[in-house]
Amino acid sequence: MQKLSMAELNRKTVAEFKRSVKTPVIAVLENIRSAYNVGSVFRTADAFLLEAVFITGYTAKPPHKEIKKTALGAEDTVDWKYFDNAREAIAFLKSEGYTVYAVEQVQNSISLEKALFNASDKIAVIFGNEVTGVEQETILQCDGCIEIPQLGMKHSLNIATAAGVVLWEIVRGRMKAEG
Repeated sequence: MQKLSMAELNRKTVAEFKRSVKTPVIAVLENIRSAYNVGSVFRTADAFLLEAVFITGYTAKPPHKEIKKTALGAEDTVDWKYFDNAREAIAFLKSEGYTVYAVEQVQNSISLEKALFNASDKIAVIFGNEVTGVEQETILQCDGCIEIPQLGMKHSLNIATAAGVVLWEIVRGRMKAEG
């Protein structure tokens, strides 16, 4: 095995990325404390060609040096929109035909490995604060909740890690469905 060179990776330019057909998935960030976590979600959104990142509440938004440090330019490729709160973002998403899920441990949540989405489904996934998670008021507005199975002593993941896991599982399922 030989590691691929930068040229062999066939990376898109910013213009090519902007023109690319996007995965109809939006990551929504609710009151994320760490701008580094925000940057990481931008980078994940770029990797999976997500439609957008929605930023709500006091979550840092570009331009921001800590976002830039972890996003590595993804804040320039991925479309993003700011909302004062998650309620406004959810209302907008539902008006655009999105099904909205919170990533949270709640009664009757859907375990991630059992969540089934059609390739054509427009999905928004809300990730909450590093300490308090997704707000209860926000959960009540969602169409459902997705929970990441956790088998150890800890029962939470860093938001950037959780976003990577959930978004990959959604994109992977679409890739399998499309063949």
